[in-house]
Amino acid sequence: MKEQTSIPKHKFGRAASLTAAGARVGMNYLKFAGKRAITGKETKGEFHEATAAEAFGTFSKLKGGPLKLAQMLSMDRNLLPEPYVREFSKAQYSAPPLSYPLVAKTFQTELGKTPDKLFDNFSKTAVAGASIGQVHKADSNDHEYAIKVQYPGIADSIHSDLAIVKPLAMRLFKLNAASINPYLKEVEERLTEETDYLLELRRSQELAEQSKHITGIRFPNFHPELSTRRILTMDWVPGEVLDKFFERNTDQALANQIGQSLWDFYHHQVHELRVFHADPHPGNFKVHKNELWVLDFGCVKELPDTFYKQYFSLMAPEIFNDPKKFQELLYEIGLLLPNDSPSAVKKLTGIFHESVDLLSRPFQHEEFDFGDESYFRELADFGDRTRDDKELQALNSARGDADALYLNRTYFGLYNLAGALKAKVKTTRPAL
Repeated sequence: MKEQTSIPKHKFGRAASLTAAGARVGMNYLKFAGKRAITGKETKGEFHEATAAEAFGTFSKLKGGPLKLAQMLSMDRNLLPEPYVREFSKAQYSAPPLSYPLVAKTFQTELGKTPDKLFDNFSKTAVAGASIGQVHKADSNDHEYAIKVQYPGIADSIHSDLAIVKPLAMRLFKLNAASINPYLKEVEERLTEETDYLLELRRSQELAEQSKHITGIRFPNFHPELSTRRILTMDWVPGEVLDKFFERNTDQALANQIGQSLWDFYHHQVHELRVFHADPHPGNFKVHKNELWVLDFGCVKELPDTFYKQYFSLMAPEIFNDPKKFQELLYEIGLLLPNDSPSAVKKLTGIFHESVDLLSRPFQHEEFDFGDESYFRELADFGDRTRDDKELQALNSARGDADALYLNRTYFGLYNLAGALKAKVKTTRPAL
């Protein structure tokens, strides 16, 4: 992929890029509507294909908040039509990389030396590129390093980027300001944390130490002496990123083992630590010597106790199977609102009950087969029905707690990884 020699830094330049993308999306919509009026044929698929490519092209050049938002959205197949999932998934680790002179400049600013003065060898071309930074490989005295270098200006542009991208997201995904604002605030807080590599360094070391007992899970060593707020250095881990492992693995027992390690890793962090790695896309994991290595703790989410207990109580049999208790808890959590009409309450209660049933399905068995394609078809069908439901769109006000955003995203990501592995996993219902 062609390298970028610069990233628009000034908010006016970034705003112009996003505004132009929004205008092109509007033109795509007019072309789609005009073709439908003339031919009488539904061409929504063509609109989504063109719009997804247009949006990703702009987001990948700007990086930062817009690209991270695309990455997050790509993990939730219930929210987006397939063309967006397919296009935005490129954000996970294949965005256009920055050229070496910009990388060298960051090293000079942060560590006072260019890479060639610090290492025997340094890959001038990034080995991976994502939303906040890109990864280079280096070695010195026969020791190999993976070095994450943050894109220039990203930390300063998050707030203005998300403010500008909000109307585009609202238009594309049929959301209103009341429903999207709490979540954008949550995204902004997490993204701001992700730009602080010293915070990531501390969290990486703490969570690795607290999770090192989990069978089949490994973590690289980190190097504080070669790390700053904009540069993070750790040991290089050989092996395959997880999606490459999916493609070539034929050993089902090994797939089950990796899937079990993933499940145990997340179960421990969500239900015991209440602090968890909230970015489960395949580029953040490698398989090496039949063990799963966790590479990136940039996105970490802490769960307040009250929210945690309410959220997971929805799947408790004594509540889930009792319509009165289930509806009372929906009001308590804020998924049902006092001013909802009786018809809205009935509609939403049914939708939330179906949603909890689907998302808690793996917890309802001692062992769950993520290779069961019928389960993922149910999830996809639920997403299609709710996304296109006009009555639901009219009820699309702010509901629930923004803390659910990254928790839902994490479980969707975990299920998708386990599904790609076709893993059979021994699951555990959380003890509340």
